[in-house]
Amino acid sequence: MKMEQNAKPVNYQKMMDSVLEEISAGKSRPRLLLHACCGPCSTYVIEYLSKYFDITVYFYNPNIHPRMEYDKRLESMKKFVTEFPEAVKNQVRFVEEIYDAEDYFSATKVLEEPDLQSEGERGERCRRCYEFRMKKSWDYAEKNGFDYFTTTISISPCKDAKKINEIGLALKSDKGVKYLVADFKKRNGFLRSLQLSKEYGLYRQTYCGCVYSMQNQRTCEKSEEHQCVFAL
Repeated sequence: MKMEQNAKPVNYQKMMDSVLEEISAGKSRPRLLLHACCGPCSTYVIEYLSKYFDITVYFYNPNIHPRMEYDKRLESMKKFVTEFPEAVKNQVRFVEEIYDAEDYFSATKVLEEPDLQSEGERGERCRRCYEFRMKKSWDYAEKNGFDYFTTTISISPCKDAKKINEIGLALKSDKGVKYLVADFKKRNGFLRSLQLSKEYGLYRQTYCGCVYSMQNQRTCEKSEEHQCVFAL
């Protein structure tokens, strides 16, 4: 137990750097399926990765409540992909998956386990939410011949990059899809996302997404500079 507590934190940024260096040295651009939770959280990630990959943004977020909120975030995502020069130049594609709120409740089992409903950010409810959306995205990547898969979720200071990457690394592929390890908040990625969101007039949510986060409404910091984007 003491060894686990004293274990050195994993440097996910360094791990991703190694992969990107290898890709840069190659002759082809791999296909990346990028699970996106909202427009603001996708901004920096698309800017950063579009020079290495042919990106398809995959919007699968049945956790978002209510439907009106979902539609606002969806439109924000579409706006950025169609207006951001790097996205247009690199022909970033966009796929919206079917929205069915029952998928969220079924996957997280929050109705059967009421204690999960009052949890703050980074708890078990959130971990289950990361996992089922990432698995759905992974399945799409498998079925459609992508080389890599990753998610924008880690860009938020409110989200647990360790849990996100553990989920991704546990996904096993029969068709060669690789999980791209990432912690997109590093190297001022989060602050850059704020700048780009403001520049493109993107809608920024005030809570993470699910009905419970809306009720609890917790932020990482109170100041505007460090306000959490609430990556879903």
